[in-house]
Amino acid sequence: MKSEILAALRSADGYVSGQELCEKFGVSRTAVWKAINQLKQAGYEIEAVQNKGYHIVSSPDILSKTELESNRKTAWVGEEIYYFDSTDSTNTRAKRLAEDGSVHGTLVVADEQTGGRGRRGRAWESQKGVSIYMSLVLKPEIDPNNASMLTLITAMAVAGGIEKTTGLECKIKWPNDIVVHGKKVCGILTEMSTQMDYINYIVIGIGINVQNESFPEEIREVATSLRIESGKKQKRAAIIEAVWEEFEKYYDIYLKTEDMQGLVGEYDQKLANMNKQVRVLDPKDPYEGTARGITPKGELIVDTWEARKLVSSGEVSVRGLYGYV
Repeated sequence: MKSEILAALRSADGYVSGQELCEKFGVSRTAVWKAINQLKQAGYEIEAVQNKGYHIVSSPDILSKTELESNRKTAWVGEEIYYFDSTDSTNTRAKRLAEDGSVHGTLVVADEQTGGRGRRGRAWESQKGVSIYMSLVLKPEIDPNNASMLTLITAMAVAGGIEKTTGLECKIKWPNDIVVHGKKVCGILTEMSTQMDYINYIVIGIGINVQNESFPEEIREVATSLRIESGKKQKRAAIIEAVWEEFEKYYDIYLKTEDMQGLVGEYDQKLANMNKQVRVLDPKDPYEGTARGITPKGELIVDTWEARKLVSSGEVSVRGLYGYV
């Protein structure tokens, strides 16, 4: 009930009477009072005025099931939410849930990861209380060959959600790193379970640097956070909600054709590498060229001195010729 009361307070223009809350949720005044006190103890500033009711003044940057549910406005993402103060990896949790029958749109969020992973098995720094660590379970009826493009869809959603909540301009370093002022704030890891021509499930993991005030020396030149770039603390739950609202929008467009053809133009506008010199780190044959956007299949178009080449995500890494972007 705390989630519902918090959502009601957030959606109200002014005060909400205790009686109104009792009638809306079919509970006693004592139950409402207890829920309000529990929210206050969690850090929410709620004003109570006689003959007026309750009014939420401010909320802290906290993650909890209550906070996530009270912010939720999505149609199907987060229909089931699993929140953990600490877990090994939200992707690992999400895969277990998917295998146990969790529904399409199940969302897993943690305040801390003890075994976070990035692409190619790299460790992902996962401090408590500062960043967003979350994974989404998808069970789409699509061709498995088209699933890799969901990583690009997610990148667009993260960029849009961050821009909406923080006002910071975001770019995408193909295929899925989100950069602000040339430094990385987000990584995305997509994992899939399939049978021949059928998808059992897809898990999309997202890690966003939010409140970090500094980074280890080895990544300081390429990593940043939303707090560093905006100069102020951000609310993680609001960012999470905004990302998934954007995701639902782009996912619907993607499903119409199962590719990027309806989103190529918008993705190219966000492409940090657009018309820039890049180095394609192909293990067999590294080469340099100029990035020219993406194809409807999500491949990066690279013009070299001898030919136009198409780079598939997952095969290689792409770096700016003179730095990370």
